[in-house]
Amino acid sequence: MGSALPLGEPVPIDGPLPPGLRVDPHGPFSVYLHVPFCRVRCGYCDFNTYTATELRGARQDQYADTVLREIDLAATMLDRVGGRRPAGTVFFGGGTPTLLPAGDLARMLDGVRAAFGLADDAEITVEANPDTVSAAVTAELAASGVTRMSIGMQSAVPHVLATLDRTHRPESVRAAVTAARAEGLDVSVDLIYGAPGESLDDWRRSLEAAIELEPDHLSAYALIVEDGTKLARQIRRSELAAPDDDLQADMYELADELLTSAGFDWYEVSNWAREDRRRSRHNLAYWTGADWWGFGPGAHSHIAGVRFWNVKHPAAYAQRLAHAQSPAAGREVTDAAARALETVLLRTRIRDGLALADLPGDRRRQTAALIADGLVEAPAAFGGRIVLTRRGRLLADAVVRALTD
Repeated sequence: MGSALPLGEPVPIDGPLPPGLRVDPHGPFSVYLHVPFCRVRCGYCDFNTYTATELRGARQDQYADTVLREIDLAATMLDRVGGRRPAGTVFFGGGTPTLLPAGDLARMLDGVRAAFGLADDAEITVEANPDTVSAAVTAELAASGVTRMSIGMQSAVPHVLATLDRTHRPESVRAAVTAARAEGLDVSVDLIYGAPGESLDDWRRSLEAAIELEPDHLSAYALIVEDGTKLARQIRRSELAAPDDDLQADMYELADELLTSAGFDWYEVSNWAREDRRRSRHNLAYWTGADWWGFGPGAHSHIAGVRFWNVKHPAAYAQRLAHAQSPAAGREVTDAAARALETVLLRTRIRDGLALADLPGDRRRQTAALIADGLVEAPAAFGGRIVLTRRGRLLADAVVRALTD
């Protein structure tokens, strides 16, 4: 049911934004809508999600109405600080958003549209499990204004899907892509590599299958074993082998090689797009420190340097909103040092890179050593930006340490 919420200061029941907050009313603004429901819990998943037996007092059929209450409350809070403005991106994540009726997702999007407005070119994404996508679903979502679907493929190899507790069949991914394409939606596919028992040849097979689908965008994430998950318990009991770091590095290099050859360009360590305009603008909002409001249980938000997060369980979330109270569980106001560190952490992950001007002078001098070690692109550095090489992407944490310690 997700990792523990961070510690932070208490939030007043009437809202998570401190009085006197300075918000740029013309800056970018994004919306995240969390749908915490899943049919089954994948063994590796650490997200704040719930199966039907875990809801305990929360009703899935009332969820959209509850989120609409939070949307209205957020609009009021932003008005107090002069920060209400149209959303440039909207992202339905989870969980499995498409477990809800498409009409519920459309009503939530209508709520965002009514409360904040949408930019003329707004990117509106829905994450989907392949088994929950049909022609009728994609038609209704497209009619509501959705522009993009992110399909959880994870692997094309049955034994890898079984290890990950994924319930869909490989062939259902193609059907989902076809349904999305028929409605003119952009398509992204998500992959996971490094599962116990997955070979380099298995991973190649998944990459080739994904490329054959001709998506606009592809994400490939290394499997991380999170404490408290079924997978962590299986590894602790020696039922499954732990992921191999060297093999995962080989898998990443293979992904970048095959995707580059297929016409994709990396723009973030784990993300590739066929064209710049096919990049996920929503995720770029996170990596560039823009404002976003996350709706739903456990959702996190960032407004003008203030971070806040909601209570985790859907029942507690619904109860607060039923009493017109903010569902925020805690908040923190980042200081200048924290913001500087975060800029390095996030900007070094993206192809556009980190401006050398954002580093103190003594840290800029580390650039030469990073170039010599093959971690940073020399031409970009000479142009004033830190951009990681392929090797640098594999050792991104080491680059961050060199630039911040």
